[in-house]
Amino acid sequence: MARLEPSPSGAAGAAPLFDHENAGLEEAAILNARYGHLGAREAIAKALELFGERIALVSSFGAESSVLLHVVASVSRDVPVVFIDTLRLFPETLAYRDTLVETLGLTDVRTVAPDPAALDDKDRYKALWMTDADLCCQIRKTEPLARALAGFDAWFTGRKRFQAATRAAIQLFEQDGRRVKVNPLASWSSAELKAYMAEHAMPAHPLVAKGYPSIGCQPCTSKVKPGEDERAGRWRGLDKTECGIHLGESDGSGI
Repeated sequence: MARLEPSPSGAAGAAPLFDHENAGLEEAAILNARYGHLGAREAIAKALELFGERIALVSSFGAESSVLLHVVASVSRDVPVVFIDTLRLFPETLAYRDTLVETLGLTDVRTVAPDPAALDDKDRYKALWMTDADLCCQIRKTEPLARALAGFDAWFTGRKRFQAATRAAIQLFEQDGRRVKVNPLASWSSAELKAYMAEHAMPAHPLVAKGYPSIGCQPCTSKVKPGEDERAGRWRGLDKTECGIHLGESDGSGI
C-alpha cells in the first residue's frame, strides 16, 4: 500500500458552513453547544458537512477500530483514513488493516511512517522503547501524525470515555491546538461496541481472541488477564497510559 501525505493545500470545494478561522480556540466549545447532542452517525455527517475535505479519520486498525470505520464508511467511503505504521506493529495489525479496507471499500487510506533519519539518530537498534518509551512514541507516532495532518483542520478519533481515566471526560468535539478532534463514539460502552460489531458482522482483529483487547506496538503490548482493565496490557509496568497523540498540541509534535 502506498505511503501518502495529504495535500498541504487542504480542502477544495464548497465554502465552509462554519467560520473556523474566527472561532479559534473556542471552536470545540461552540460545536459542542450546537451539535454535542448528536449520535455517532449524525455527528460524522455534520462534521463532514462542516469541514468537508479538511477532515480525516485517524485509525490504528486496532481491536475496536472497525466500529468507527464502519460508521464513517456508512456516511462516506471517501473520507481520508490516516494509519500510522510505527514499523513495530504486530503483523496481524497490518493484515487486519488490509482486511478492513477491502471489507468496507475505503478509497483513501494513507499509511505514514516514522522519519528514517529520526529512527537512525534516536532508535537505530530498535530498543528505545526500553529506555524512553515517551520518546519512542514521539518519533514513531506523534511526529508522523503531525506530518500526516498538516493539510487538515479536524480529525475523527475512536476514543471512548470508558477506556481510561484520562479519557473519562472527553466530549464529542475537542480542541486540539488549532484543530478539532471529533470523537463520535465517546459515550459508547464496550458492550455497545461488541454488539455493533456483531450486528454488522465485522471481522475481529485476530489478536483479540488471543487475549489482546487493546493493541498497539508489539514491544509495548501484552496480554490482559481476566478482570484487568482492557488497556492494562499497554505499557505494562510503566507510568504511561497514552502514546502522546492525545495529550494536546504545543509545537505540533504532541498531537
